[in-house]
Amino acid sequence: MRNLKLDRIDRMLLEALQQDARLTTAELAELVNLSPSPCARRIRRLEQAGLITRYRAELDKTLLDLMVTSFVQVRLDQHQREQVEHFEHAVRDMPEVIQCHSVSGHFDYLLQVITTDIDAFERWLRHFRQLTAVSAVDSSFSIRTIKENGALPIQ
Repeated sequence: MRNLKLDRIDRMLLEALQQDARLTTAELAELVNLSPSPCARRIRRLEQAGLITRYRAELDKTLLDLMVTSFVQVRLDQHQREQVEHFEHAVRDMPEVIQCHSVSGHFDYLLQVITTDIDAFERWLRHFRQLTAVSAVDSSFSIRTIKENGALPIQ
């Protein structure tokens, strides 16, 4: 639904929901100066248009003992459809991989990997390197997070 036109109120709703998806319809309606019923209809329209794809809780990694964030660049030695699909399917099934992007440049993929500690990362990496078609892996570790899970810039 690329032809959906967003007005000021739609953008305000999307920005508010990105900041706090637990806001009630009444709270959202008050923020955008609408009554709850038209506000609910707008939200439903945004969901049906695919702009709002899901609602989820953001968890504290530290309290879950997930202390190591790494960024892993991966190059494949084969790019036939079957090998690429096998690699991508395997990565989707790895809970440690929280993001995977196909990228341009020297490497083919950029993964964000979260583990409890360096030993857990090493175990994951040994398992990961067994995937066929993986020819090179380069890892960097996050020292500290400056910005994470930012809201999309709605124009």
